[in-house]
Amino acid sequence: MMRILTLLAPGFEEIEAVTVIDILRRAGFDVVTASVAEKVVTGSHRIPLIADTMLNDVAMDGFTALYLPGGQPGTRNLAADERVIGLIKTFHTQKRYIAAICAAPTILLTADILKKRRITSYPSERDKFDPGFYRDEEVVRDGHIITGRGVGTALPFALKLVELWSGKESAEKLAGKIVFKTGV
Repeated sequence: MMRILTLLAPGFEEIEAVTVIDILRRAGFDVVTASVAEKVVTGSHRIPLIADTMLNDVAMDGFTALYLPGGQPGTRNLAADERVIGLIKTFHTQKRYIAAICAAPTILLTADILKKRRITSYPSERDKFDPGFYRDEEVVRDGHIITGRGVGTALPFALKLVELWSGKESAEKLAGKIVFKTGV
């Protein structure tokens, strides 16, 4: 069973966090939210979210994927946290899934794991990435790294994760249940 650790920092993008968490839980995955700061984390649009746990209290064994929502200053806060960078490097070395959306793929640059990897991000972040590997697509997968564009693509991004981890039929069935028409 997929077990996904979602990291939250003050200033996270609420739609990117809640939409992906919701869709993954609807798909039957175990999603754990962990805050890098306080138990109640306030997003970039002043919406508070209660994290399941604190990052320091998480036993990393058993997680099959890591999810990083974007938003500012949430992305900068995650990138500045040495625990987060260490966690990303560990997941990468162990070839566990790493999913990041919007500005969050820049955290993967900080962790130095994007050499020769196809990715996407929020358009304003584009110039930070190797132009030969950047893609103007909603969702891009390169091995165990999955990236998405931003708020408007949070739902297709989440459904693509369901497809990857549970199959196309599961993703299409879930898309139908939430009345979302897509080419998933």
